[in-house]
Amino acid sequence: MAPGPVPPPRSGIIDTGRYLQMFFLAAAIFMAAFHARSDVFITFSIIFSAIVLEAFPFMLLGTLLGGFVEVFLSQEKLLRILPKEKKQAVVVCAFLGIIFPVCECAIVPVVRKFIQKGMPLGSAVAFLLGGPIVNPLVFSSTLVAYSFAWDVAFLRVFIGVVIAMSIGLLTDACLSKKQALLPFSGHTDGGCSHVGCTHTHGIDQNRPFGKKIMAALSHGAVDFYDIGRFLIIGAFIAAALQTLVPRQAFMAIAQGPFLAITAMMVLAVVLNLCSEADAFVAASFQPMGMPLSAQMAFMVLGPMLDIKLILMYLAVFTRRMIFFLAFQVCLSVFLAMVFLEMAQWL
Repeated sequence: MAPGPVPPPRSGIIDTGRYLQMFFLAAAIFMAAFHARSDVFITFSIIFSAIVLEAFPFMLLGTLLGGFVEVFLSQEKLLRILPKEKKQAVVVCAFLGIIFPVCECAIVPVVRKFIQKGMPLGSAVAFLLGGPIVNPLVFSSTLVAYSFAWDVAFLRVFIGVVIAMSIGLLTDACLSKKQALLPFSGHTDGGCSHVGCTHTHGIDQNRPFGKKIMAALSHGAVDFYDIGRFLIIGAFIAAALQTLVPRQAFMAIAQGPFLAITAMMVLAVVLNLCSEADAFVAASFQPMGMPLSAQMAFMVLGPMLDIKLILMYLAVFTRRMIFFLAFQVCLSVFLAMVFLEMAQWL
């Protein structure tokens, strides 16, 4: 009898994350119990509720759609339509999120599965970085968050795709699969390897239709739980910053566009938001005077690089590849936003 898949080693970081979630819940209950009538808490509650209630419908639709795509769309058939030429494949994969709409919270196991099935490394990186931004639901949520400002939504997609294609091509030129990828273990189902994930990406296409529907809903429910807690924590932090930090401090940061861009990039990495919800958090900084370039930096960097993604990358990529990816993504986003800021000045 063949041995089963070896479970990944338990990470102390995962336990720390769980303790932080418990601390967050206790802090929220304490605030609601003892400061419910204060002006500060009322202001905080309004901002927090607005961010969460606006973002939740898109998260629900996104996770449900991701579940149905996972169950009903054959990854083998999808890979057959990719161009054989590497550069063309990178360009196509940067837009693959349009027909394979998964957010960054679920894309790492999918990319792992694609790589196992022979997708070139650069193409996989282009899909990994660009997929969560060209996702139609992410585009729609950006539109709603910015009061149907089409230029903002299209600009986010354009910048994200250009960066994804550039880093994909650069990855093919600089690194081989052996240098970039960890040796795959006995997992052949492409399942998510981080602790707590219950995805099973090897779907039996011969199962009855009713069971497929239930499997899709089950995938969606798990994704919604996994993503929703990050949104709530992110909205909590964003609301707390806007409530407790004096407006003058935001204005001081906003007056220096390069400092504002850097600050919002750091916030994007720390908050761990889902790409279907981050536009609402970014837009909430608009009344504070934060420049569009800084808001755009938050929305472009977040789906490409944050704490939870780095932890998930550890199950697929070597440390060399992760450092390469993190450096290139941060540098590309910063330079793109500096160019955007200069274009606005001109």
